[in-house]
Amino acid sequence: MSSIQVFIDEAAKIYKVLSNSTRLSILYYLRHYDGEADVKTIVNDLHLAQPIVSKQLGILYRYQLVNRHKEGTRVYYALDDPHVIEMIDDMLKHVKHEIKGEPHPRNLYK
Repeated sequence: MSSIQVFIDEAAKIYKVLSNSTRLSILYYLRHYDGEADVKTIVNDLHLAQPIVSKQLGILYRYQLVNRHKEGTRVYYALDDPHVIEMIDDMLKHVKHEIKGEPHPRNLYK
């Protein structure tokens, strides 16, 4: 397998993780939350069940899309990788253009 194929396969795994709307909601929430948030705060603010949030956060953590630390019985999650933040922002910009029917930026490779 070529080295580029290894990168492509890994990228495909990340995109598969990002294909879940609950995980995207959590990432978007963390992107716009001030600092880090514990599971209870995420559950309350997103109006989701705690087991669902915990499971999805576990997947995001496993794929290094969020970091976490524990204080007592609470587990706090945050985004700290600028690549993840850029991915979220770029994806939402793309969708915004689609929804509003706006043209996308010109192709830079023409």
